[in-house]
Amino acid sequence: MRRWGVNTLAGIFCLVWAFPVYWMVNTAFKPRPDVMTPTPQFVPAHPTVDNFVNAVTQEQFLVNLRNSVIVVVATVLTSIVLGIFAAAALSRFRFPGRRTIMVVILAVQMLPSTALLIPMFTMFSSADLLGTYAALVLAYVATVLPFSIWVMRGFFLVIPVEIEEAAQIDGAGTWRVLVSVLFPLVAPGVIATGIFAFIAAWNDYLFAYTFMQDQSRYTLPVWLASFSNPTTGTDFGGQMAASVIFSVPVVVFFLVIQRNLVVGLSAGAVKG
Repeated sequence: MRRWGVNTLAGIFCLVWAFPVYWMVNTAFKPRPDVMTPTPQFVPAHPTVDNFVNAVTQEQFLVNLRNSVIVVVATVLTSIVLGIFAAAALSRFRFPGRRTIMVVILAVQMLPSTALLIPMFTMFSSADLLGTYAALVLAYVATVLPFSIWVMRGFFLVIPVEIEEAAQIDGAGTWRVLVSVLFPLVAPGVIATGIFAFIAAWNDYLFAYTFMQDQSRYTLPVWLASFSNPTTGTDFGGQMAASVIFSVPVVVFFLVIQRNLVVGLSAGAVKG
């Protein structure tokens, strides 16, 4: 009876969580008159793909898609590389100030991203980086890197030191140990931080709208806002279709790598 009750509660929670997603997809296939009707339609009476066609044929769609891909790829790679080096150093080496660095990293992680907006804007303006991809990538890395370091440091800490010592006895140098021995073992942490960095950079609106300052450099979250303006109102069908298109890369990215998320450290040690 207890298991039945827990499963029922979990099913209700999943339905409540999934309903907005379903309504987004449902609205995306409705023509504008059906979207604006006061009576909710849980199944499109006249399904159409016009909203999707209108969304992808907008002038700025491909440009903003390219910008998003460039920024996301650069953010994920930079945060993973820096996170691995920092996590390895903080977990394997003993040096003065190590605990202070960890406290500072934790404190930065606790700050909301909006609190960093004005200082970053001032700094990028002084460095003449506003409107460049570098500004956006640096902003995302600054918000993602503390999380990446903390997650990957936990993976490094549970790896037995004897594995590294065995590799060093076999003649492996520091770089070889890091690349060939440690990296495969912390792969689940790398994938987890990659997902976090991907979602953070892909979904962000505030930094992209503030730092880029040029329509040709906007990313897809800013493109989503183009379906609403004070003159014509909000094109809900087009906006929902654009939201579905915007969500597809995240879902595909997760499905591609989700199998690797469940790889255990012991399995990685056997493979290594």
